[in-house]
Parts: sequence; structure tokens; C-alpha cells
Amino acid sequence: MKTMRAFGVLIAAAVALAACGQPEFHYVRDREGTTYFKVPASFSRLDPAPLERMLSGDHPDSASARLREQLVWSTAYDQAAEPALEHLFGSQDPFVYVTVHKLTEDQRNDMSLNRMRDFILPVTERTRTAYLTSTLQAGRAPVFNNFEPLLDQELSLDGGAKGVRVRYNYRIGGQVQTFDQTAILDGSGSSLSVMFVSCSATCFARRAAELDQIAASFHLLRLPG
Repeated sequence: MKTMRAFGVLIAAAVALAACGQPEFHYVRDREGTTYFKVPASFSRLDPAPLERMLSGDHPDSASARLREQLVWSTAYDQAAEPALEHLFGSQDPFVYVTVHKLTEDQRNDMSLNRMRDFILPVTERTRTAYLTSTLQAGRAPVFNNFEPLLDQELSLDGGAKGVRVRYNYRIGGQVQTFDQTAILDGSGSSLSVMFVSCSATCFARRAAELDQIAASFHLLRLPG
């Protein structure tokens, strides 16, 4: 009996040590090692390839898609019990999407703070009007409705980097969704890094401190040399 009790104590200690050794966060860098962020270990990583195809509209066999694979790095994390890429635009649980784009010369010349604001969804008045007009002209109902601005902050960063952080609500179907986006252009103007955090408005209000911590971890790294 004493042997069994001793064995039980050893098992409990081993379980406790294993739990203590579990990482608290996923620590993530992009392919070039220039962009860094962290998310809680409770988030599940998803293959971002289908999401990239949806956002770009490129056919997977096209030359544009092959070029995008060379110029774009991305990743996605979902905290839902059943993770899914479609949760980016509608979920009761937080979703984090991060992408880093090596900009072409034309993109560099065209990049502005407003371009950064509108990088994923229409945020500026001009782009929201264009989205609504083109959707209605095509005979479709707009997916994103009732835009509500919550935050618009320009960022001045080390090394000549600059950026913008915006937070806003959209009503999608019967649910109000909150989106928090940070976009950073590096000092050379050659690379754009974007973090996009989303969940329902009630989720975002309840977990604002946690989601702000994720956004605050997002920054550029200075590499040796």
C-alpha cells in the first residue's frame, strides 16, 4: 500500500512538472526574421494558404499566385474550440492573422498611411464608399455594414519605420465584429508588416487587455549586420 501511495506521489509530481514546462506563448517570426509577435499557447495555428487565396483572389496555378508565394509570408492563429480560417471575419473567439509583404517598386511608390488602413478591409471613407458602390452595382448585398471607427493612431517607430493602428466595428450578418489592425512600413519602405486581430464586439470588450497584449507584442526586429 505504501508503495502504491509513493508511486501515486511520483506520478502527480511528474504531471505537475510537465505542466510547468508547457510554454505560455507561441513566439513567432516571419520567414526573414524581421517581424515578431507572440500569442497565447491556447491559440491553434492554421495553414494560411487558403486564406491568402481568398484575400488575393489569385488562382493557385496563376503566375500571380507563384509571385505572391515569393513576396508574401503569413500565418494565422485561432482560439476557437474548432479552429477555422473563416473565423477571421466572424467568431466569438479571438483570431490573429499576420502577414509580411515584400513590396514591389510600384507598391512602394503607392504606399501611404491610408493604404495601410485599408490593407484588408475598407476603413477610409473613400474606400468604404467605393466598396459599397461596386457591391450594389454588381447586384449583391454588402457583407460589411455599419462601420464604426474606434481607434486611429499613427505610429512613429525606430529606424525610420512608420505605421498606423486602427480599430473598428463592422456588422456582418447579425453580429457586430471588432477588428484591430496594426500596419508597419519598415525604414527602407520595402516591407510592410500587418497584424489583424478580430473577434465579436462582446468578446473584444471582455478581453481587451489580452488582445492589446498581443497587438503590443507586434514589432520589427533589428537583425545583426
